[in-house]
Amino acid sequence: MCGIVGYTGPREAGPILMAGLKRLEYRGYDSAGIALVDEAGDLFVEKKAGKLANLETAIADRTPHAALGLAHTRWATHGRPTDLNAHPHQDCTGEITVIHNGIIENFQELRDGLVARGHTLTSDTDTEAVAHLVEEAYAGDLADAVRSALRQLEGAYALAVMHRREVSRLVGARMNVPLIVGLNGEESFIASDVSAILAHTNRVVFLEDGDVADVRPSGVLVTDVNGEPRPRRETVVDWTPEAAEKGGFEHFMLKEIHEQPDALRQSLAGRVGRDGHVHVPEIATLARAIRAATRVELVACGTASYAALVGAAAIQAWTDLPARVTVGSEFRYDPPPLDARTLVIAVTQSGETADTIAPTRLARERGSPIVAITNTVGSAITRETDAVLFLQAGPEIAVAASKTFVTQVTTLVVLAAAIARLRGSMDDAAEAELVAALRTLPAAAARALELNAPRAYDLARRYVNSRGFMFVGRGATYPAALEGALKLKEISYVHAEGYAAGELKHGPISLLDAECPLVAVATRSHTHDKLVSNIMEGRARDARVLAVATEGDDQIGRIADDVCWVPDTHELLSPVLAIVPLQLFAYHVAVARGTDVDQPRNLAKSVTVE
Repeated sequence: MCGIVGYTGPREAGPILMAGLKRLEYRGYDSAGIALVDEAGDLFVEKKAGKLANLETAIADRTPHAALGLAHTRWATHGRPTDLNAHPHQDCTGEITVIHNGIIENFQELRDGLVARGHTLTSDTDTEAVAHLVEEAYAGDLADAVRSALRQLEGAYALAVMHRREVSRLVGARMNVPLIVGLNGEESFIASDVSAILAHTNRVVFLEDGDVADVRPSGVLVTDVNGEPRPRRETVVDWTPEAAEKGGFEHFMLKEIHEQPDALRQSLAGRVGRDGHVHVPEIATLARAIRAATRVELVACGTASYAALVGAAAIQAWTDLPARVTVGSEFRYDPPPLDARTLVIAVTQSGETADTIAPTRLARERGSPIVAITNTVGSAITRETDAVLFLQAGPEIAVAASKTFVTQVTTLVVLAAAIARLRGSMDDAAEAELVAALRTLPAAAARALELNAPRAYDLARRYVNSRGFMFVGRGATYPAALEGALKLKEISYVHAEGYAAGELKHGPISLLDAECPLVAVATRSHTHDKLVSNIMEGRARDARVLAVATEGDDQIGRIADDVCWVPDTHELLSPVLAIVPLQLFAYHVAVARGTDVDQPRNLAKSVTVE
């Protein structure tokens, strides 16, 4: 969500911090700010609502020489996006500066107490209270003061704090929101994301919940909130700064759509063997629990929940287990029965999604075995579960998911097959058929791009003025319809709904007419004939039909106004290919409408609050 960058070392901090914020723009934000301390201990603060360019203009030719600083991009939770509410925030003395991601849940109680004790708070944020708590506790040691303040906080936070009289020191803290420390000889960094500092170092310490990091140019000391040491190992990250660049594409999203064949190859590497078997060693320690399981609960949000629908279908098809998907924001407040015989699978791109982590913790408390599927090494979800399968999709900069969806679907299908093998419910022939389809999937995705990249541009301009869209599918194509509708509304702001095609006649069909097209995901499946009937229902209401279909399907070619063709594949893998033309269509509609494709309004990449 919000972006954090901090620097201490021998170089000019200002340019480093601003470049770091630019690399974090993909997270979504509504304001930005910077604070710098020079060698004399003078503090410079500037913050502006709106895009980062507003801050750059405000500090042009005014940035002081400083080797210590913090910078932040905010996505508003408490208080409107204004200059005043933007971070950083300061205490009454103007000596302590704080930036923060997350939500302090007891902020009102803290603010009331601070005001009663004579403090003056000038913003509407929860963050400002932290600066004043540090002020009250400060007695010459910033880390001690931060630890004291943290012991009063309830909620989720990634914090970075500096004091203008401690001119080479930053203090960071994490609870349920990501924060990392970068190390590079005689300079150090704090950031909310590795991408912010990769231009300077690939040596990273991933902080864990409850950590307090005392960061100096020469290194970092990590303790808990009581000052007890918590040694953390250094990790070398193998992503390069160039991996996060646009690579000649107009937008990150378009680049990432085109990266999907490679993302699938990386994700499947080592998981599908020439021996005709899937390989998921991560779940070996859970073999007994998986064999004893009586049901499976999948928990996820947004795009991940649509991928989870495919995973649930695969598990039910290949095992004797009932499998259900519950969106994370509902799971904890109306939980299903959870015990040691309930296998829980948590799916989250960032590994930091609060609405997914909270149910995972509930499942852990009740003794359920838990498997996580995420793209992010060192994320919070990896420490809450018994086994982790990484997507290996590489960095995804655009807010709207693309390659993480296709790798989530693929990883879930592989996991479902591995579960079935452990339980003895998938025979060698069925597994070999799946493995063969998985091994050709990256090439099939490349073919889907080749078929649809130019066509989607033309279709988008043909349909761009539509009043709305109805996306439909059945069986495995239903999740693809849901995701296709989500992509269109996320980035183009055009209303789109996804439905199970059989539900059209139960109400939604009333919306269909010449100005509301029907988008049918009609790839080869055991429900294909039923879906054809549903398409005909739409045609009878004068709705134009845009279909996604398997190459060679003459029937769909005859009844649809326009068709996006994709290669044939295993039915449960069909969403991976079907979504490709729908992603491209959504992208080109958004471009035609002039929206901000990579950073759509009101959205953030990693949703770290409930």
